[in-house]
Amino acid sequence: MADLSVNIAGVRFKNPVVTASGTFGFGREFSQVYDLSKLGGIACKGITLKPRDGNPPPRIAETPSGILNSVGLQNPGVDWFVKHEVPWLKKYDTVIIANVAGNEIADYCEVVERLNESQVDMIELNISCPNVKQGGVAFGTSAKAAGEITKAVRNVCKKPLAVKLSPNVANIGDIAAAVESEGADAVSLINTITGMRIDINTRRPILTNNTGGLSGPAVFPIAVRMVYEVSRRVTIPVIGMGGIATWQDAVEIMLAGACLVQVGTANFTDPYAPLKIIEGIEQYLDQNVISSVTEIVGKVQIYE
Repeated sequence: MADLSVNIAGVRFKNPVVTASGTFGFGREFSQVYDLSKLGGIACKGITLKPRDGNPPPRIAETPSGILNSVGLQNPGVDWFVKHEVPWLKKYDTVIIANVAGNEIADYCEVVERLNESQVDMIELNISCPNVKQGGVAFGTSAKAAGEITKAVRNVCKKPLAVKLSPNVANIGDIAAAVESEGADAVSLINTITGMRIDINTRRPILTNNTGGLSGPAVFPIAVRMVYEVSRRVTIPVIGMGGIATWQDAVEIMLAGACLVQVGTANFTDPYAPLKIIEGIEQYLDQNVISSVTEIVGKVQIYE
């Protein structure tokens, strides 16, 4: 049997499949379906300094091959997370990734400082959030802003640090290079793509936030392309996500350059999707006589 383990910044994942932030909560509901210890890791729901109610409904809209969401980072706040969710999650033999969000650099830093002494294994920085001090422009839409927030967080962060990149940019490779230069241990991509739906009868947006983040199989080819580009711009590990629904998708995005994959929207249509993907990757490696999953990372053969 092939070795499915992956190591990122000293953190060992037993297999390369992680559940994506915002689609798995803190794992409590899914723990009633299967043993969470079977997963390579869990990227928890985005955590902010204070509790957030999120946006008013409707905040989810179905689209062809995906969904739009404008949940608005509803979460119980970092103190609740550290006190109640992390100890519960540590009952399982899987990597715990805390996803951190905020509206100011100081918010991010304070959340990370409170997580430093917790039992989470890794921090994932969500830089798709609006920077209120810069007119609401997301931190991740410019290399300068992405580098600044990464540098500030790196200075206080005692955990391995991954930065989650927004695809709503002209050149994602520049963003990735900027966060690498400021100390990121890994990058994860892609976050959702901004989209919109309109009810033709009411002539109003379906989401009360007007726009939302598009995820699901519709964005998968974009994710593959961006993972490919980023993996050739940085030397740090790339974590791939965006529409991964099958083991074939996972293998494809790993060939593009991802060493780890996150499964998100697929959890809503099939809660067993991550386990099926793990099993499929293992069978693929065995059938092709590949001894380790790391051997397929970035091995796409590009036409010259």
